[in-house]
Amino acid sequence: MHLDSSDLAAIWLTIQLASLTTILLLIIGTPIAWWLARTRSRLKGPIGAVVALPLVLPPTVLGFYLLVVMGPNGPVGQVTQSLGLGVLPFTFAGLVVGSVVYSLPFVVQPLQNAFEAIGTRPLEAAATLRASPRDCFFSVVLPLARPGFITAGILGFAHTVGEFGVVLMIGGNIEGRTRVVSVQIYDHVEALEYAQAHWLAGGMVVFSFVVLLLLYTRRRAVSVW
Repeated sequence: MHLDSSDLAAIWLTIQLASLTTILLLIIGTPIAWWLARTRSRLKGPIGAVVALPLVLPPTVLGFYLLVVMGPNGPVGQVTQSLGLGVLPFTFAGLVVGSVVYSLPFVVQPLQNAFEAIGTRPLEAAATLRASPRDCFFSVVLPLARPGFITAGILGFAHTVGEFGVVLMIGGNIEGRTRVVSVQIYDHVEALEYAQAHWLAGGMVVFSFVVLLLLYTRRRAVSVW
């Protein structure tokens, strides 16, 4: 049994979605994680809780509210329509937005932990050498937090690949546009096409194992070092 064209299209779409989402998550998540790691504001708790909400919310709940917000009557939907962009639900762009929101804590929390582990002494040492805050961040913080960025990137990518409830709520099931691997597996099972489902599901199992193996191997190597 081999993968057909719809399976390959779903795999390619999933890779595109996960890659773009991971890049956006690292760009958006880095300043959020840095602020959470350094601030003493009373807002740290509430903002941290908001970022972590996708960890405990059912994906369908999150997907429903994103669908409402981005729909034609929602605030985001009205803005995108006024800009001539239409509405985001049931489009690839909508999948990206939903994936960024859903996977945000899987990127922010590893980055926050990495930033907190650095402490203040390296930054104070750099400041005594007249390094600007920008130089401190790019020359000191980023190299020291590199393991956290790698972990965050791997988790963000893997979590996006494994999405189902959110992408189904926001994107529906449009072949070549919003049908990702998890939805394709669901379609095969619904059609009693268990052989095709086995191929895709087995690939997901192998992918998940490799991701976890990389994470645990890296953590062990870092701890030994």
